[in-house]
Amino acid sequence: MSLKSFHLVFLITSVLLALFLAVFSFDQFQQTGDRSSLLWSMVSGLTALLLVVYGRYFLRKLKHISYL
Repeated sequence: MSLKSFHLVFLITSVLLALFLAVFSFDQFQQTGDRSSLLWSMVSGLTALLLVVYGRYFLRKLKHISYL
């Protein structure tokens, strides 16, 4: 597995984890009304979005390098 492939796998895992945390925190906010859970949800959602933007940048920058 190349460094590019590993980076993409790690990036996808990070996006999924951030999305899970956003959904989980929002669910906690709905159940408890705790504003810190809402803040965590928004921060996690923004992090997931920024990771996707970074992933697109990464793929464009290294499009000439193979995945093997």
